[in-house]
Amino acid sequence: MPDELNRALLAERGVIAFIGAGGKKSTMYALAANHPGRVAMTSTSHMYAYDEARVDEVLRVDLTVPAPRTDSRVVGFAGATDTKNRVGGLNEIQIESLRQSGHFELVLIKADGARARWIKAPAAYEPLVPDCADTVISVISIGVVGRALDAGIAHRPQRIAEVLGIASNASLQAPHIGRLLSSPEGGLRGVGQARVVGLINMVDDTARESLAREAAAIAFAETDRFDRIVLACMKRAHVVDVLEKP
Repeated sequence: MPDELNRALLAERGVIAFIGAGGKKSTMYALAANHPGRVAMTSTSHMYAYDEARVDEVLRVDLTVPAPRTDSRVVGFAGATDTKNRVGGLNEIQIESLRQSGHFELVLIKADGARARWIKAPAAYEPLVPDCADTVISVISIGVVGRALDAGIAHRPQRIAEVLGIASNASLQAPHIGRLLSSPEGGLRGVGQARVVGLINMVDDTARESLAREAAAIAFAETDRFDRIVLACMKRAHVVDVLEKP
């Protein structure tokens, strides 16, 4: 059976898309490592090349999706790109083909880019969540609390300021995290009809846990869209708590 992390994030089977910022790819790797079955990893946009120590095989996709080696458990699928140290994404048809192939119990899709920042607000064309996604995991980092809203921690800080109605370079607080996570123009943008799990990452001490609980309470108060919100420290693949709407 999948371990606690997979169960907590409702990522035991099916197609799981990841949006937001602050730990998408580390969460994907952890879920793949902890799952006992075969796992596919891919994206819908450019991303950093796969860490080949954490996947068993990387397959390049042109028009059709190639079959993995019979002994490959975790397989990364990469579209074409000319960008150095990056891999391209797959389109909706290719992802549906991957889902229908029957080779994998779990398909993990990075559906949003954040340039390694800890929070973001999506542009008009983001995220690229495929229609076949069963679950969307919306990621945000509590590690930004107390930091100034700038490009050092945020992807599109000006857009975040607009979504939250705060000043540029404002000091971020837990209520901002809850409001951004639950905003239709933030952590809920593009989720479609999939079930949605909020993931508040970087909860690595008791002070941050308290802040994350405050942020989660605000997110639950703002929307009914979350199936649950998980507090976690993904650098240790550790679930701190699974919160349900009161």
